[in-house]
Amino acid sequence: MSATSRLLVSACVVVGGAGGGDDGDGDGDDVDAGLGDIVEPGEPGAADVRIDVRADTARVAISPLVYGINGGADLARDRPQVVRAGGNRLTAYNWENNASNAGEDYCNQNDGLLGGPGTPPANAFRGLLDDARARGTAAILTLPIIDVVAADHDDLGDGGQGPPACVGDVQSSGGDYLTTRFRQNVARKGAPFATTPDMNDGAVYQDEAVDFVRRTWGDVRVLFSLDNEPDLWSSTHPRVHPSPVTYAELVERTTRFAAAAKDAWPEAETLGFVSYGFAGFMNLQGATDAGGRPFIPFFLDELRAAETTAGRRLVDYLDLHWYPEARGDGVRISDVDSAQGAAARVQAPRSLWDPTYEEDSWIVNDVLRAPIALIPGLRADIAAHYPGTRLSFTEWNFGGGDHVSGAIATADVLGVFGREQVDAATIWLLRSPARERYTLAGLRVYTNYDGNGATFGETSIQATSSDLTRVTAYASDVGLGARQKIVLVNKHDAPLTAAVRIAAPRTIAAAATFVLDGDAATIDPAGEISPAATNAFLVTLPASSVTVIDAF
Repeated sequence: MSATSRLLVSACVVVGGAGGGDDGDGDGDDVDAGLGDIVEPGEPGAADVRIDVRADTARVAISPLVYGINGGADLARDRPQVVRAGGNRLTAYNWENNASNAGEDYCNQNDGLLGGPGTPPANAFRGLLDDARARGTAAILTLPIIDVVAADHDDLGDGGQGPPACVGDVQSSGGDYLTTRFRQNVARKGAPFATTPDMNDGAVYQDEAVDFVRRTWGDVRVLFSLDNEPDLWSSTHPRVHPSPVTYAELVERTTRFAAAAKDAWPEAETLGFVSYGFAGFMNLQGATDAGGRPFIPFFLDELRAAETTAGRRLVDYLDLHWYPEARGDGVRISDVDSAQGAAARVQAPRSLWDPTYEEDSWIVNDVLRAPIALIPGLRADIAAHYPGTRLSFTEWNFGGGDHVSGAIATADVLGVFGREQVDAATIWLLRSPARERYTLAGLRVYTNYDGNGATFGETSIQATSSDLTRVTAYASDVGLGARQKIVLVNKHDAPLTAAVRIAAPRTIAAAATFVLDGDAATIDPAGEISPAATNAFLVTLPASSVTVIDAF
């Protein structure tokens, strides 16, 4: 799979878990230190694991958009910094009248789940956009790039019955259902935009949708996702796209709709190709025109060429989804609740970056026969094929949402995303919010660890661990050396003592601690600790836990 998984960029990885400085993309996101004299830490005493933090090393800006979600959060409590309206239902979403069709997710039927007859245009996005405006956060909206979108809300009497009867299947309307039950989805209107869309012109225009959002929510940071998982269209939306997508088709659709969106709102950011997973990254699941070429480098090359032709960048983010294929006890970690599954889950985040870690999965065992090290590989592809492209993961989840291992994995992944300079990421809840309570608690480690809005920090700094198998560490700097915040992830099923040494431009007087463990999906104050030596602490990490240290 080209550099996407095979090429490991050593400059991006410091053994022990700290990211490197400049990502080399020329986008100016690197953070100049300017800290002054550093107070070197002393030795706090014997411990099970050693954590070294340096405020003057590996300083990079953390994008707040990595702390996002696709919905289901308690916004006041969980405080995501970006919320995405995405998923299979948005592929055939008609923004004009809010009709949609979720494909195989729900019987291939049209219905009014996102807004029935008479609801205002773009109803699926309104609450999300209003919240982004109120909280000063961002929103990701999905633009369909498929040929047709739902025309009506008629579920043919389904009334919530669903499978196996699936009485609402649009195919039941006759062989001409594509013309009677759907409307043409058009990238560019080619005429002045209307204040209120014309629902009787037989077409739905996506550039007009972008303009509608711009006119109503132009003060909000809005990103537009170019559809959802097109590498699965033939299986998720067989009524509207029965044939597998090809390389040429996906590039043509992506660039056509992206150009129309940019014309309607030049400042808006776009994300593509919104792939479902690893087989899509490789070759769109065996696309007929793959010709042995890995898709991601091809896609980036084509986008670079499209920019040259258009005179401007059309797609800002390489956007992917990541649901790990790692297994515990022979079962994928997102589907298993056993102790073996939990043990595999808490190690799985290492496949995002670690060139020494080999998970048990078909990707490692049967395809790569080597570690995945996903993010460094993707960064290498971007550097080689389309520098300046940002990287996002708009769906991800490591499972275990109602178990502490889910919180551990979530906190670990978010630490990786910040350190490795991922630009945006939004969790997809696999179960109800109640059954994802630990996943959401893992998010709050970075967005609201004290219940009063305390956040992790805006600048990642070096944090190394002497034992990555048991403990990973992430650190941030606040106010140019004024405060350091550290997240320690204890993946071990027994308590550990950590010797934490902090090199900072000041002498640290004390630190507050907060703990998330298996007792409850809450982050609780664990008391103030004093240094055992200059800028050095001994910290007890409960079994299977996440500890936040706020050094002040």
